[in-house]
Amino acid sequence: MTVIVHSEDGVTLAGGAGFSVADLTLALTIAPYLVAADGGANVLADLGHMPAAVIGDIDSLRADLQQTLTDRIHRIEEQDSTDFDKCLARIDAPIVLALGFAGARLDHTLAAMSSLARFGSSRVVMLSEHDICFLAPPRLTLPTLAGQRVSLFPMGQCSGRSSGLFWPIDGLDFAPTGVIGTSNRAISAQTTLEFDSPDMLVMLPPSQLRAAITALMASPDWPRPS
Repeated sequence: MTVIVHSEDGVTLAGGAGFSVADLTLALTIAPYLVAADGGANVLADLGHMPAAVIGDIDSLRADLQQTLTDRIHRIEEQDSTDFDKCLARIDAPIVLALGFAGARLDHTLAAMSSLARFGSSRVVMLSEHDICFLAPPRLTLPTLAGQRVSLFPMGQCSGRSSGLFWPIDGLDFAPTGVIGTSNRAISAQTTLEFDSPDMLVMLPPSQLRAAITALMASPDWPRPS
């Protein structure tokens, strides 16, 4: 797969579901290279921003922006993957903050969550009004507050271990149609999670974004397929 965007800094990736100026400003302070997934460029333009690149099948990008952003548009014609998938496969960056992929249509939110698991890297954090969401790495140590929500949702069959959770996960066999881990909560100043496969999504309050990114960057990531 040809890399389109290479950044030694983080990438903020904008989707078309919409996001606030505050969330965009926060994301850009952490990941300053701005990229749009197709119609995400429409939302950026309405907020007064122009992306360095637009990646996707370009079926949602406004005609005026297709004229303005001609040399920044990277059209990927195939229809077997989502625009989120297309972007993640073609971005090389230490961290990707994804805005505008959750909170609107439920099918789009579920597709984005599926993309996080399919991409197989914990270095992609999806940010929405009420949550941040990312694929759990093999081992993660998070600073937490007692009572803070730590939700877990399996995208496939998986198992793991934990410390610092009200409901420990040791010995549980997780599956999307079986045991899930939503609405768990921290009971100490540090929560540790370990998983045996790249199949578990972690959801935290948005206030934990910076702490989660720091923890993710200090954690091992899953090996990428060669």
